[in-house]
Amino acid sequence: MAEESTPSRAQFWTGWVLSAIPALMLFTGAFTALSGAEMVKQGMAPFGIPTTMILWVGLCELLCSVLYLIPRTAPLGAILMTAYMGGAVMTHARVGDPMWVVPVVFGCLLWAGLLLRRPGLRKVMLGW
Repeated sequence: MAEESTPSRAQFWTGWVLSAIPALMLFTGAFTALSGAEMVKQGMAPFGIPTTMILWVGLCELLCSVLYLIPRTAPLGAILMTAYMGGAVMTHARVGDPMWVVPVVFGCLLWAGLLLRRPGLRKVMLGW
């Protein structure tokens, strides 16, 4: 039996839709942070994040999302986005904010999307 090397149309498009959700969230966050919007400063203040870090957070979001959306670098982007989401979970949990679940959901979506788009990666990681 031949190995599946390309996803079905349904897997391909479902994977891209699932991938777009966290990627667009990070793109939006990156451009908002890089624009220096006041709402970003106000949003990060309760978490104790200094305003001097906003540029770096925005650049990190932009880098992760770009790497994730380029097919050749998507696995690296997924790993970096997972690390970023882990930091977001800890940031929310540290101050008792119940929104820690949002980055967990986005992390699950980004891996589900990537594994649907890349059957070879799914085979290596999950064995199916």
